[in-house]
Amino acid sequence: MADIFSVIADPTRRQLLSLLLERYVSEDAASASGAGDGEFSVSELVSQLELSQPTVSKHLKVLRDSGLVVVREEGQHRYYKIDVSPLEDVEDWIIPFLSADFDTSAEDELWENASDAVKSAAATFGQNVGRRAAATSHAVKSVADDLVSKLRRGEH
Repeated sequence: MADIFSVIADPTRRQLLSLLLERYVSEDAASASGAGDGEFSVSELVSQLELSQPTVSKHLKVLRDSGLVVVREEGQHRYYKIDVSPLEDVEDWIIPFLSADFDTSAEDELWENASDAVKSAAATFGQNVGRRAAATSHAVKSVADDLVSKLRRGEH
């Protein structure tokens, strides 16, 4: 299997993933009413990208081999849907860079000069934000796990 970074390095594959993500997100709301499945046919992708069918198919194969898309076959037609779970490796790798300790001397000085009331309010606010972030993260993971489970069982 190709390294996930080399897979997403290609601009055409990133464009394909963006289209598939847009469809998935826009139809996620529609799926609550029983409509939509977040899929694109190869011909729709060819039309959207204005590339040749063999070029699009070549990139879809790379995405499929890396696990970033799943395909459903229906007769001669192929329908693709995004699977973002392989991107967790990218997220795990990039988070330390995004949370690196940058120059915080100005913020430190402001904090040292803040009143006890401001510090107390900030601590309470931070705890509330942390709890909500944790609850939201748990809810998102639960939904994602449910989707992955359904995909593995072949449910749509």
